[in-house]
Amino acid sequence: MKCDASNEVGVEKSQHNCNEQSAIYQLHGIDPSRLPRHVAIIMDGNGRWAKKRLMNRVVGHEKGSETVRSIVTACRKLEIEVLTLYAFSTENWARPKAEVAALMLLLKRFLISERETLHKQGISLQMIGQKEKLPDDVKQVLDDTILYTAHNRKMRLNLALSYGGREEILHAVRKIASKVRKGVLSPGKITEETIASHLYTRNLPDPDMVIRTSGEMRLSNFLLWQAGYAEFFFTETLWPDFTEQEFVGMVKKYQDRDRRFGKVVCSSNDGSQH
Repeated sequence: MKCDASNEVGVEKSQHNCNEQSAIYQLHGIDPSRLPRHVAIIMDGNGRWAKKRLMNRVVGHEKGSETVRSIVTACRKLEIEVLTLYAFSTENWARPKAEVAALMLLLKRFLISERETLHKQGISLQMIGQKEKLPDDVKQVLDDTILYTAHNRKMRLNLALSYGGREEILHAVRKIASKVRKGVLSPGKITEETIASHLYTRNLPDPDMVIRTSGEMRLSNFLLWQAGYAEFFFTETLWPDFTEQEFVGMVKKYQDRDRRFGKVVCSSNDGSQH
């Protein structure tokens, strides 16, 4: 993977950016040719972070938004193509109304405050999930930010909002069933690619890494179809305490793993496997 200095003004600034990026790879022993294309993160532990400090849960969410900025920037530095953040699940609507309202307000503020930064970094914002369930004012700000960053090509930031993996699959099945009913699609022609093309993440690579903070070790209805061959990383660190350094360390460990996708590799001419 080569340094991309497009949209920068001046050769000197471009060279500085490339040198800075190379230094990051060298510092952490990262091979730029073996980076994950798509990283997905379950941002867990905001409430527990606040509780440990005898604070309101909302304070934990506010602190967590600072971590979002840090990790988005880290992904951009590493030239990771796609980052998907599990920001608000379909199940989260069942939380106390006051907390949901506070989360929506924080989301709105984040979108407004980070819009220009995302644009300057060449990051395109998108969302996956049920946009229609979001409050109108949040939808408007979300649409504005998506439109403002639409032509950026250096990285894609996906916010999973009112998202649930089962709901996503159900939504895809209904769309496929409708095509079958109309005679547009034959049941015998339905493939994995057919299903994937009807998911929210169509046209995106499946996640190579799924990270979950706070010590929990489950997917919680996140990218159930797409994460079939992802490498999983779990940490006891609560999301507000999750740092760029820990994230980069996980990327390094990802590169040390042998990704076989269910296959085996012959280690010699006699066909022996490892």
